[in-house]
Amino acid sequence: MDIIDSIILGIIQGLTEFLPVSSSGHLELGKAILGDESIPKESLLFTVVLHFATALSTIVVFRKDVWSILKGILKFQWNEDLEFVSKIALSMLPAVAVGLFFEEQLEKLFGGNILLVGCMLIVTAILLFSADRAKDTSKKISFKNAFIIGVSQAIAMIPGISRSGATISTSVLLGNDKTKAARFSFLMVVPLIFGKIAKDIVGGELTYDSGNFTSLSVGFLAAFISGLFACTWMISIVKKSKLIYFSIYCVIVGIIAIIISLI
Repeated sequence: MDIIDSIILGIIQGLTEFLPVSSSGHLELGKAILGDESIPKESLLFTVVLHFATALSTIVVFRKDVWSILKGILKFQWNEDLEFVSKIALSMLPAVAVGLFFEEQLEKLFGGNILLVGCMLIVTAILLFSADRAKDTSKKISFKNAFIIGVSQAIAMIPGISRSGATISTSVLLGNDKTKAARFSFLMVVPLIFGKIAKDIVGGELTYDSGNFTSLSVGFLAAFISGLFACTWMISIVKKSKLIYFSIYCVIVGIIAIIISLI
């Protein structure tokens, strides 16, 4: 994989991890468009590096929240921060279950199936359109809501369904505060990313070639920097109820992907 491809895929990952347009779907489209035969061989390691970069960008953007949560946990008593962490843990269960029991079936969906990506992008568009029309409230995310949002996150493991779009839309449709929905959506994925990286390392599934160091580094930086921008921007977008524009975008890209797959 050359440096230009690494930059392009890094930017795609950084932007689409937070913007509700499906990072996995766009990475599949990007790989198909670039047509680089080296990309599939390096796909797992490169994807892990890009996800690690966006996880770090999330921590940087929410550094005050993360620090507050850590201090709250260290008090060793039930408080708002420990309650939030408990909800995050609960929301992780569906995705963890899917990852453990349906990993092989899930991996088969990431083989350049552009038709699937196109159809799922349209599903994402419907979710965003529905959430954009929902009324804003000051409702706090409950434990029940956290689990339901977790289910939507598990479903969003299908390429083409936006993880942030699905989780934020689900939370908003459940009547939760939009700002709290965005915060919960972005923070709930961080433990999953680090957990997946640890699993791949321990399982020996990651292979590293020193010749790919430059490509991996450039991709990491591109994803990290674009992730910082996208995460901050997305929080503002959700507050202003502007998800309709991303709904339109997903419909357009989804239709194009479906047409290309059928040609």
